[in-house]
Amino acid sequence: MNVPVTSPKPDVAEPSIRTHALHALAYCERLFYLEEVEELRVADASVFAGRRLHVQLQEEGERVELELASEALGLHGRVDALRTREGTLVVHEHKRGRHAPGRDAPEAWPSDRLQAGAYALLVEERFPGTPVECRVRYHQTDTTVSFPLDAALRRDVAAAVSRARLLRASRERPPVTPEERKCAKCSLAPVCLPEEERSGAGEERPRLFPEDDVRLVLHVTTPGARVGKSSEQLVVTPPDGEGEPTRQPGRMVSALIAHGAVQVSAQALAYCVENDIGVHWFTSGGRYLGGLTGGAGSVHRRLRQFEALRQEAVCLGLARRLVAAKLEGQLRFLMRASRGDTESRKVLASAVRDLRELLPKCAEAPSLEVLLGLEGAGAARYFGALPYLQGEDVDARLRFDGRNRRPPRDRFNAALGFLYGLVHREVEAAIRAVGLDVAFGFYHQPRGSAGPLGLDVMELFRVPLADMPLVASVNRRAWDADADFEVTSEHVWLSKTGRAKAIELYERRKRETWKHNVLGYSLSYARLVELEVRLLEKEWTGKPGLFATFRLR
Repeated sequence: MNVPVTSPKPDVAEPSIRTHALHALAYCERLFYLEEVEELRVADASVFAGRRLHVQLQEEGERVELELASEALGLHGRVDALRTREGTLVVHEHKRGRHAPGRDAPEAWPSDRLQAGAYALLVEERFPGTPVECRVRYHQTDTTVSFPLDAALRRDVAAAVSRARLLRASRERPPVTPEERKCAKCSLAPVCLPEEERSGAGEERPRLFPEDDVRLVLHVTTPGARVGKSSEQLVVTPPDGEGEPTRQPGRMVSALIAHGAVQVSAQALAYCVENDIGVHWFTSGGRYLGGLTGGAGSVHRRLRQFEALRQEAVCLGLARRLVAAKLEGQLRFLMRASRGDTESRKVLASAVRDLRELLPKCAEAPSLEVLLGLEGAGAARYFGALPYLQGEDVDARLRFDGRNRRPPRDRFNAALGFLYGLVHREVEAAIRAVGLDVAFGFYHQPRGSAGPLGLDVMELFRVPLADMPLVASVNRRAWDADADFEVTSEHVWLSKTGRAKAIELYERRKRETWKHNVLGYSLSYARLVELEVRLLEKEWTGKPGLFATFRLR
């Protein structure tokens, strides 16, 4: 299926195409578009293995790189190796995998053939009058496939360059390839989500989205601590006399979070940005200030986001599903409660009944204002019943007695607000990682420094990532009402030990796995946040209808 595109204006200078990009184009047009237009590249195990192969070949003297470029061909690239054999220049390409099966002999895969042919054309232009031949070495099968730079290959390269230019000029992302086997080995499958787009009711699909991110989130909570960089490590140095520096390999860190008066060096910031390690700042009281991530995000992705979310019908449809998902999450949490006396069960049953009555109204809400009213009514019933989820032996100072914030005036709200801040950070980091703009949402209106889209998506995760683990930890008597809180006449904050306890509670909850009720595979809550943002983007770039469909068990 071809994407409708318009040819670029002839009087505008066309940047040349990376020769290696033609390999991606022949493999999958969507892969080409994601890498070359949206500038999304993910280095998975296969990519690293390919890099190791090239390093090994260079160390063994088998690889002599040559940089080439041609305005006439519209190509630039780096040849793996170029050798002379009996007066013929031989372009060598090295591939880690196996050759394609041929009728009588091994053959090169079409994408490898196209890439080698493009390099051969560059070599031919650089060394005019000398015959050129192509060879592809497949290391898994120890096979070398040779083929000439004939007229058919020249036409294929020219057609590929023309197609690449058309795709690069388009703002429409190509559809998912119909060849499903290709997706299983693609490094960008967790970004593209092809199986989620192909999924239908009752269908079981191979799971390509990773279950969990094994890297850790580095929280620095000690006032006066300094974060620096040494080689490939992040080094946290406590204030003088408070301990020895701790070191974390950068490859094992997904995010650095500074709480309060923590200094982060310019070298550490540059390292984090270069290696896609998010850096985020919180006040000592737990309010999320903002974050920094690598890359600015694709202009094309943001333009599609702006165009979609400027449409009132699109925004209203997404908001209806969002509010319904939030209300149902609150409803299901209350339905889990079986403890308490007759009065408690009666209050919970009444709240459940009222929330159930609100749910069908979400799908019929004629405006965002009506949805805000439904959400507010649901919140009043939910928080009114939340105290009845707490055990009878809970310390009275840790009991929930209504929502209050900015600043929190009791211990439960201090911990809850801190956890909500961590959820907000998680969501905004995922939005930036996907390449969307947090400032352009579909439900919340701009206010203060908080991005509306972050506030939108966050509504899906308040109950599973903050409310549920906090209530459970209070019922387990995991909190010390004296040591874990700093209480004044005007507000209540978490103490240093309280912040550490809340962070541990949150990070442990994020690592718990959960089976998606629609997509049918298990993943951690941390990965679920990113998946939900990517499914939101699919509302205007792929298959709509999957955003805000997950539900608590």
